[in-house]
Amino acid sequence: MWNWGKMELEKVIMPESQNIEYKSNWRDEYLKWVCGFANASGGKLYIGIDDKGEVTGIDNYYKLQVDLPNKFRDILGVYAEVNLQEEKGKYYIEIIVPRYDVPISVRGIYYVRTGSTLQELKGPALNEFILKRTGKTWDDIPEQRASIDDIDESSIKQFLKDVQTVKRINIEDDISISDLLKKLRLLEDGYLKRASIVLFGKDPGKFYPNMAVKIGKFGETDADLKFHEVIEGNLIQLKDRIGEMLNAKFFIHPIDFMGIQRVEQDEYPVAAVREMILNGTPELHGSTHTNPFV
Repeated sequence: MWNWGKMELEKVIMPESQNIEYKSNWRDEYLKWVCGFANASGGKLYIGIDDKGEVTGIDNYYKLQVDLPNKFRDILGVYAEVNLQEEKGKYYIEIIVPRYDVPISVRGIYYVRTGSTLQELKGPALNEFILKRTGKTWDDIPEQRASIDDIDESSIKQFLKDVQTVKRINIEDDISISDLLKKLRLLEDGYLKRASIVLFGKDPGKFYPNMAVKIGKFGETDADLKFHEVIEGNLIQLKDRIGEMLNAKFFIHPIDFMGIQRVEQDEYPVAAVREMILNGTPELHGSTHTNPFV
């Protein structure tokens, strides 16, 4: 008869990773880690385990079981499981954080877990993250600094003329600017969306300084800039101005003859240049708005 004696099964402690983080004791600054997990793919935060993965235990585990869920709810606005675990008489806390589809912040500051590190989101990275989590694109955001007075009426008229030519959508000839913007889904709660400024704005650069097109003529290398032009305006204006500028100053015009008449041909068809420009506008590409030119 074999006597195996008493066998004790120990929990297998995994190393820190993108989804696992260890802390010997709880500090409120670790709310950032909970935030980072919620903004990534979720994860587990253990309190009472050191960086080597060894259980050191905590004495205030009962208080943490009560306090932590309230902190997560009141400060982060999230729900996370708080479980008490024990190994060899030492207690530690397991916090299971789910992934959230809405942006989560700690007092207005956003964090995300990347690899085994925590990163604060700032600037364009934060903007892109919030847009993705809210299901919006850049151009779909209301521009609260703008009003209907910032819309260029001549650009609206040109748009209506082009719409009649391409027959992509049905719009009344006498439609008002506000009704047109509503029809194109370019108004939200009385505010112009960014796309309306890009398409029809009097001065898009007033709101978005990078709203300009730079065209350069280079020599044999990228460092050899011969000359360049900067064209500003809304998209309705740019679609014609850029093509005209390219054909006037930058493209080669092969010369041909029809009988004795000299004929200059465009290096690239104007329609092809216009389509290239419109398709190269990332703010409007793939958006929910109606673009009759693409």
